[in-house]
Amino acid sequence: MKPRWLWLGSLLWLAAWRARRAGAYFPEERWVPESPLRPPRVLLALLARNAAHSLPATLGCIERLRHPKDRIALWVATDHNVDNTTAVLREWLMNVQGMYHSVEWRPMEQPRFYPDEEGPKHWSNARYEHVMKLRQAALQSARDIWADYVLFVDADNLLTNPDTLSLLIAENKTVVAPMLDSRAAYSNFWCGMTSQGYYKRTPAYIPIRKRDRQGCFEVPMVHSTFLIDLRKEASQNLVFYPPHPDYTWAFDDIIVFAFACRQAEVQMYVCNKEVYGFLPVPLRSHSTLRDEVESFMHTQLEVMVKNPPVEPSRYLSVPPKVPDKMGFDEVFMINLKRRADRRERMLQTLYEQEIDCKILEAVDGKAMNSSQVEAMGIKMLPGYKDPYHGRPLTKGELGCFLSHYKVWQEIVERSLEKSVVFEDDLRFEIFFKRRIMNLMYDLEEEGLDWDLIYIGRKRMQVEHPEKAVPHVRNLVEADYSYWTLGYIISLQGAKKLLEAKPLSKMLPVDEFLPVMFDKHPVSEYMEHFDNRNLLAFSVEPLLVYPTHYTGDDGYISDTETSVVWDNENVKTDWDRAKSQKMKEQQELSNEARNTDVLQSPLDSTARDEL
Repeated sequence: MKPRWLWLGSLLWLAAWRARRAGAYFPEERWVPESPLRPPRVLLALLARNAAHSLPATLGCIERLRHPKDRIALWVATDHNVDNTTAVLREWLMNVQGMYHSVEWRPMEQPRFYPDEEGPKHWSNARYEHVMKLRQAALQSARDIWADYVLFVDADNLLTNPDTLSLLIAENKTVVAPMLDSRAAYSNFWCGMTSQGYYKRTPAYIPIRKRDRQGCFEVPMVHSTFLIDLRKEASQNLVFYPPHPDYTWAFDDIIVFAFACRQAEVQMYVCNKEVYGFLPVPLRSHSTLRDEVESFMHTQLEVMVKNPPVEPSRYLSVPPKVPDKMGFDEVFMINLKRRADRRERMLQTLYEQEIDCKILEAVDGKAMNSSQVEAMGIKMLPGYKDPYHGRPLTKGELGCFLSHYKVWQEIVERSLEKSVVFEDDLRFEIFFKRRIMNLMYDLEEEGLDWDLIYIGRKRMQVEHPEKAVPHVRNLVEADYSYWTLGYIISLQGAKKLLEAKPLSKMLPVDEFLPVMFDKHPVSEYMEHFDNRNLLAFSVEPLLVYPTHYTGDDGYISDTETSVVWDNENVKTDWDRAKSQKMKEQQELSNEARNTDVLQSPLDSTARDEL
């Protein structure tokens, strides 16, 4: 047995050795750092009704939030459904429940309608009251499990920024919302409120909505997606139901909660420091579930303009879409081979709308040399100059013309009676597919003779209204217009364009078309073409728009930024911020507005409700 002093010496040596490993010589200097705090506990509340169409994308975004799933409790309720929302949520919860801290599941199969509602988009008093009770139940559940925060997320809100939750927590506000983007001015906050609790327009709204001002702003209302910090003392006084005894405003869940915040002296905030996500513009109360499905799909298309597509949940079985040609003989999509990013975005955008297309490889004018141009018999129209820069045709414009020329040739070779032509840098208006199919039905019913119909353009004649087409909704006789980003063309129209032999007297394709329907303001150009009898029309309002305008982030023009067609040493990369050709349409005078056009019911359905 060792002497006691040997044991004591061994212990002192071991302590000194450990201290040295910890960066200290003497044991009393030893310091072991504390472990970090665990992430806060969050209850995520999701209320869904008739949301089977949006849930795969919404749930996919929730899955990708960068917050430990074992620190998130899910609280999910659904009721009054006429679609398979319940089945979608059940499948998802069964597959993810092991990842999250806990799951509270509140399905209600019956009834499918509220007794006082007029349709699935109508908010009746019974519906408002039921939603308030559900939100209150979620809030109480969060308090019962000692959650630090509760995050409310609407079933059609896409939190595309995976850091949204942590960014909101970092703001250290009692009630804070991430500003969500939409296709219009609408968002999930108000900047003004009347004395009766209704929305009030204020000059502060648009600068925040457009992010001209960035920060975290005091506002009287946030809704749809927002975070409540339950650690704050004042949060104990927040309620969704029942309304405060002094409440006399409209019976509306978001207004009731805003009033409760005011009574509890809790300031609401909205943050726009980053792009957090997207939401659809609310539809009118008379809208159908089909309208809502298409509206949400359009929100997904808007995401793809500047962001990757929203991937659906990995834990749901999503049936494949079945694309078709919308009743056309062919749907062409013109794309430069080197523009793979545009090609993928357009293919995904068309797929989401269930539109089948044929990719037509565009002619890359920048890659053509003078010998190739000469061999094709291409000559510029005598006297042509760009109206804004006074320059001749660019190689980019040459390639653009030849790309459309290839489409017209194929239409004639294949005897395609009616086709749609898309360029690859456009965005679609809401209800695009239904609107264009309705238009073609009206044309057939009326028996209108037509050659070309713009579905996207820049109207250049802004002094006088265009003539509305009788008995056909949303159609006018086209006047001088720019852009060829989208149009419908008949076999007869393609033949007329080819028979004009434009390669020997070339000008930009969007100048050539107005010449062919005899509406170009420069008569000298038209004198070179004898048969200017193209029957050209335009939809009103338009169905497609450019993804970017001059000066926008990400704006690239393959026609404007180029070189002169017959001299590669003369570059045409002018200051695009001053270029007019790609700027938005000039302001129409009141007298020039096409106000007598027959309207479709979809026009009012799609209107921004802000």
